[in-house]
Amino acid sequence: MSEHTYKMIELVGSSHSSIEGAVQNAIAKAELNESKMRWFEVLETRGHIEHGAIAHWQVRVKIGVTLDD
Repeated sequence: MSEHTYKMIELVGSSHSSIEGAVQNAIAKAELNESKMRWFEVLETRGHIEHGAIAHWQVRVKIGVTLDD
């Protein structure tokens, strides 16, 4: 097993449909700049309410990115 060093980036993703969608949106956007993402951790979950219903979900995620050797 190799040893790795990671940098961590933190993002907030959002979705009108679900928490999982918010995580996927954050990861998809991060992939535009980071090619070696390896793991994620959901740090915070919240939502926005309009007219008594959930309008969208937000998640704060930390993403681990492997540094080049």
